[in-house]
Amino acid sequence: MTRTHGGDDYHLAVLVEEVVRCFEGAPEGEIFDGTLGAGGHAEALLDAYPACRVLGVDRDPEALAEARARLGRFGDRVRILHARFDEAAVAAGLTGPTLSGALLDLGISSHQIDEAERGFTFREGAPLDMRMEGAESGAGTAADLLNEWEEDRISRLLRSYGDEPRSRAIAREIVKRRAERPMERTEDLLAAIEAVYRRPPMAKEKARVFQALRIEVNDELGALERALPALRDALLPGGAFVVLSYHSLEDRRVKNAFREWSRACTCPPEIPVCVCRGEPLGTLLTRSIVRPSDAEIGANPRARSARLRAWRKAA
Repeated sequence: MTRTHGGDDYHLAVLVEEVVRCFEGAPEGEIFDGTLGAGGHAEALLDAYPACRVLGVDRDPEALAEARARLGRFGDRVRILHARFDEAAVAAGLTGPTLSGALLDLGISSHQIDEAERGFTFREGAPLDMRMEGAESGAGTAADLLNEWEEDRISRLLRSYGDEPRSRAIAREIVKRRAERPMERTEDLLAAIEAVYRRPPMAKEKARVFQALRIEVNDELGALERALPALRDALLPGGAFVVLSYHSLEDRRVKNAFREWSRACTCPPEIPVCVCRGEPLGTLLTRSIVRPSDAEIGANPRARSARLRAWRKAA
């Protein structure tokens, strides 16, 4: 099958050309792709920069199998590791500044959404799983959370990670329904949402609830907060750091980190003399978010929520 840098039947990579441009001028060496997926971004980087190598990391075994097939033509220019991106630096044996760049493409892939048994889909009949590593991880599922957590905790989760305005009512409905039958499949959760809204929920209403559960099941925000400073410190001088996010919870953390690292002084205003580092750690490559073009969204509607930010470490 002919492949393109944008992706294939498994997953379409987003903002590929924009990502590649962010690494122009970075030192030669190894680029860390912490969310390798099907390898679309990695393939484009390897083609664009013949001197670069890629350390590709993903927590999804199915994605790694697809990426190995896709990137096999690059031989030893590619290392692939099964790990979470916040743990990969240790797992790969990285010590000190060794990377010419780092890339994180957050969120979930089209394949994960489309494969019903993974539990990310709204379609009825799918298990409430949502584990990116799959069943072999042994971690708790979305169903475990819904059946075991107290009502207040479920409500806080839906409000904090899904911005769900009816979080309290949905949590109450979930607890009421699970007393009669455990929450096991997507239709169980969708029925609880529908009972609160008193009509079939719209896609965005379902998405808020499913997003909140997925983030919690996979500790997505915790992993991002741990990975950002670790990958910054692993960059060589002049190295680029690129992050693609898909909702405001992720983007806000990336924006704040990149801006803070780009400030010369981080002391509170009440301190008259600077006692911090006194110089920026790097500079912003993107002053505001970069979004997909209308043409890209037309070809891949799932790209519409993508937001790219980039930063370069001081030389």
